[in-house]
Amino acid sequence: MSDSLKSRQHPLIRSLAETLEATWQQYLDLSPYPLPEAMGFVEGRLEGERLVIENHCYQARQFRKLHLELAQVGQNLDILHCVMFPHPQYDLPMFGADLVGGRGQISAAIADLSPLGGPLPPTYQEQLQSLPPLSFQQPRLLPEWGHIFSPFCLFVRPMGGLEEEQFLERVRTMVTIHCQAAQAAQVVSPERAAQIHQGQQLYCQQQQENDKTRRVLEKAFGEAWAETYMTTVLFDVV
Repeated sequence: MSDSLKSRQHPLIRSLAETLEATWQQYLDLSPYPLPEAMGFVEGRLEGERLVIENHCYQARQFRKLHLELAQVGQNLDILHCVMFPHPQYDLPMFGADLVGGRGQISAAIADLSPLGGPLPPTYQEQLQSLPPLSFQQPRLLPEWGHIFSPFCLFVRPMGGLEEEQFLERVRTMVTIHCQAAQAAQVVSPERAAQIHQGQQLYCQQQQENDKTRRVLEKAFGEAWAETYMTTVLFDVV
């Protein structure tokens, strides 16, 4: 990954981006994923400030797309967005994480292994339940469409370096569990694959309802571009 944007972002965003890519490289056989034309690096203006978006995408045997997006608005807003889209023929959940920060403070940090077409596979439930509990001063409420997330979803406003490190280490553990499960995953039946595919479609459709993300993109690039970006880059339904 280029350091051009990452090096200017909040330290937790930089650390999480590096952690995600390092874990993927450790456990998965990565190759580039072709993004739509001109979507790898995007520049615009938002309320007079420069908006920069960098997309880094890979694929692997078990994953149709591994998407890491970094964005920055002027000096006031830093964003990390990540989704791991599994191939439906593998019974794997959808990993997603988002960080939003401004003026040196992370205001929202969320990460989850979201089930697709049923509950989380038992191996995930067992490992996640065995993790030590975490304590954050400011847990956050999930949005109305948050029913797509698992009971293990972590959504907080981390206060200070210790809580930021707790969040980072828990996400590292979640992604490691996910990648190790992917290594051992076997192809499922066509019927189960259809259920997983439907679950992934629901996940993407619900995420496309995120009004905050859509409003920012519409202000910077217009409604048509925002719709294209939401449906072909962030949450493409195949």
